[in-house]
Amino acid sequence: MTPLLRHLPRAAAFGLLFVAARVSAATDPSFVLTGTSEQFGSYFPSYLANGYFSTLTSVRGTEPTMGYMVATMDYAKDDIARPAAMPGWNEIDYNPGGGWLNSTRVAKEIFTDYSQTLDMYGATLSTKYRFAYANKATDVQVTTFVSQDAGHLAATRLTITPQFDGSVQLTFPIRLWSEHQPRFPIGKMTGDEMIAAVIASGQNLDNKPVPTPDRAAVWYPGVVRIESNGGDTKTLTLWLDGRAEQGVAVAQAVAIELPKGLDVEDVQLEKSPYKLSLNLKAKVHKGQSYRFTKYIAASREGWGGNAQADLALATQARKTGFDALLAKHQAAWHTLWKSDIRIDGDAKVQQAVHSDLYYLLSNTTVGTSWPMGACALTPGYAGHAFWDSDSWVFPALLLLHPERAKPIVMFRHRTIGPAQERARQHGVKGTMYPWESDPETGKDYTPHFAYGVFREVHVNADIAIAQWQYYNATGDDAWLKQYGWPVIEQVATFWASRVTYDKASDRYEIHHVTSPDEAYDDVPNDSFTNAVAQKALRIAVKAAKKVGAPADPQWSVIADKMYIPFDDKNQRHLDFDATVPHDKITWMGSSLAWLMYPNLDLPMTPQIRRNDFDFQLHELKEHGDDPNEMMMVMLAVGSAELGDAQGANDWIQRNLVGFLKPPFNVRTETVANNAGYILATSAGFVQSFVYGLSGLRIDDDGLTEAYAPSLPSAWKSLQLKGVHFRGKQYDITVEHGADGKAHLTRKAL
Repeated sequence: MTPLLRHLPRAAAFGLLFVAARVSAATDPSFVLTGTSEQFGSYFPSYLANGYFSTLTSVRGTEPTMGYMVATMDYAKDDIARPAAMPGWNEIDYNPGGGWLNSTRVAKEIFTDYSQTLDMYGATLSTKYRFAYANKATDVQVTTFVSQDAGHLAATRLTITPQFDGSVQLTFPIRLWSEHQPRFPIGKMTGDEMIAAVIASGQNLDNKPVPTPDRAAVWYPGVVRIESNGGDTKTLTLWLDGRAEQGVAVAQAVAIELPKGLDVEDVQLEKSPYKLSLNLKAKVHKGQSYRFTKYIAASREGWGGNAQADLALATQARKTGFDALLAKHQAAWHTLWKSDIRIDGDAKVQQAVHSDLYYLLSNTTVGTSWPMGACALTPGYAGHAFWDSDSWVFPALLLLHPERAKPIVMFRHRTIGPAQERARQHGVKGTMYPWESDPETGKDYTPHFAYGVFREVHVNADIAIAQWQYYNATGDDAWLKQYGWPVIEQVATFWASRVTYDKASDRYEIHHVTSPDEAYDDVPNDSFTNAVAQKALRIAVKAAKKVGAPADPQWSVIADKMYIPFDDKNQRHLDFDATVPHDKITWMGSSLAWLMYPNLDLPMTPQIRRNDFDFQLHELKEHGDDPNEMMMVMLAVGSAELGDAQGANDWIQRNLVGFLKPPFNVRTETVANNAGYILATSAGFVQSFVYGLSGLRIDDDGLTEAYAPSLPSAWKSLQLKGVHFRGKQYDITVEHGADGKAHLTRKAL
C-alpha cells in the first residue's frame, strides 16, 4: 500500500483502490473495441447478453434488433426446434422534425463524429455521433447494457443535445416480430429438397457480403405469439405476455424515464399487430441535454414470472435509476474478470483473448441446467446444443469459471430420459445423446437433411469426459454420485452395446460412424470416435469405484482391446479404417488434430504426435477448403504439445486473421462466411492458452503439467489469473527463465 493510502481510513483506502482499479481497467485497450464511420458498409453486429437474454448491436445504437432468451424454443409443425426471437426491446427512435433517426440512411455526412465502443470490462455499448439531417443537428449518445447483476433486467439510455429550439418526437417501442417467411419443413426435408426450396424462395446458401447473414434461409428465428399486451401513458409503461410457438411462456415489460422538467406536449399509446409503443412529443431547447431511459424486464416460464411481475421489476429499476443499475452491472463484470488470461508482449492477442472470454461469459448462466447453443443466444445452428458445449466451451470455462461451466454438465443429467429413449429407438442400450439437442427438452432436433449425423456418436463419449473433468476439477464426491455417475454409467452402457467384436483380430471396433471431419459419413473405426469411446469406458470404471457402484467387467475388456487405426509404415494414426480412401475436400482436411485436443489427449510417443501433426497440416493444405475455425484454433495446442513455441505463436496469429469480424471481434466459422458467433471457436482459442501454452491437463492426479510450457519468444509472460481447482485458487504464470526456457509457476491465492 502506498504511503498516502496508509494514512486513510480503511473504507476510504478501499474506495480509492477500487476507483484506481476501475480507471486502470477502463483505460486498458485490450478490453475496448471501437467502431468508426469507416465501417458503416461492413458493420458486423455484436451482441449484449447476460446468459439469459440478449440483443444484437446496431450502427445507430437505437435500431430494433432481435434478441433471444435462453432455451426459449419454437416447435412448429414439421420444423426443427429453433430459438424464438423475443419481442424487440432495445429500440428508441427520435425525430427532430426532418425525419426519423432509425429510418435515415447511414452516411458519414449525416452521422458525423461517429464512434461506437464495446467496453468488454463492463459489458457496455456506447454510441456517440452528431445526427445532422434536414438542416437540423442533434448530438446523440446511447448507452445499453444487459444486466449481469440482475438477470431479468436491461436498460438503454438515449441522450440528445439538440442544436435548435423546437418540438421533437420520440418513440419507445416493443417490436412484435412476425413469423419468418418462407418457413420450410426442415424437420422432414432432404438436403436436395431444402436447397431447391431455398432457391425457389429467391434465396441461396452462398456466402454473403456483410452484413447479410449467411444461411439465414435455414437458421431463421422462431416466433413468440403475443397473448395479451398493454400500456399506460400516465405511468409510461408497456407489458406483454406471449408464448413461443408450442413452447414456453414469455413475458416482458418496459418502464420509461423522462428527463426532469421536460416540456411534454403529448403521449400516445400505439398498439398494432407488429408494435407496442409509447410515442412522445416534447419541446426542447438548443444546447440542453435530455436523457431518456428505457428499462426492460424479461422472463420466461421456469425463470421469472409473468408480465405483471416483469412490470414490477421494470418500474423498480426506474426507481433505482440507470446509473445505479449500470454500476452494479459493471461491478458484476469486474468480478468476473478477476479470473482472466493476461498476456504481456502481444496487444492484439490480448485483445482477442478478452473478446473471446467476453462472448463466452456473456452466454453463461449460473445454477441452471441449460447448455450453451453452438452460436450462443442467436438463431445460428438453431440454438441447439452440440458437442461444442461439452468439448469446447466447457473446458474453456472450467478452470476460470467453474460455476459457469457446471450448467453444461447438469444439462446432460437433466436430459438422461430423452437420451435413453433415443437409444431404444436406435436399438442400443444406455443413453444415445443427440447430435443436436434441444436446449430446453434435450430431444433430438437434428435437421432431416443432416440425418446422417445420427452416426456422429462420439458426442456420447465427449459428454462422459466432460462429466469426469468436472469431478476432477472440483473433487465434489456428492455431485459425482448424484449427477455425474448416472451420465457416465449410461454412456458406458451405450458403448458396450454399440461396439462390434472382431474375433479374428481379437479387438473391438465401432462401425457406421460419422467422423468429426463430417464429409466422411458412415465409415468404420473413426480414430477419434474409437479413442474417446475408449476413454469414456475407462472413466466409467474409475467413477464406479469412486461412488461404490459395480462396474461392468466388459468396460475394461472393451477399452483394452479397442482398435484405433494406425499406419505402421508411416508411424502415424489413420483418420479411420484403411479401407476408406482419404481423398475428400473438407473443412478440416483431416481429423488427426482432434486426437491431441486437451479433453482427449490420446497417449502417444512424441514422434507419433509429430507425424500426426505433420499429416494434419499436409491434408489441410491438400484437401482443405475455407478451413473451419474449430480446426484452426486447435493447431496452436498441437504445436505447444510438440514444444514448438514459435509454431504455436504462428497459429495463434493466424487465428486473428479473417475469422474475427470487425469492429467487435465476432468469430465466424470460416474466413469466407459471416454466419457468426461460433462459440466453439472462441472456446478453442481460449484453450490454446489455458491448456496449450501452459501444458496443463485436468486428470486424476490433479492439474498436471503434462507438457513443458511454451511461450513465444517475443512475449514476456502468460498468466492465468484466478484459476479454480479443487476448492483453491491460483495465479499460474509462464515466463522465460534464465536458461531461456519457459517455466510455469503457481501462486496460491
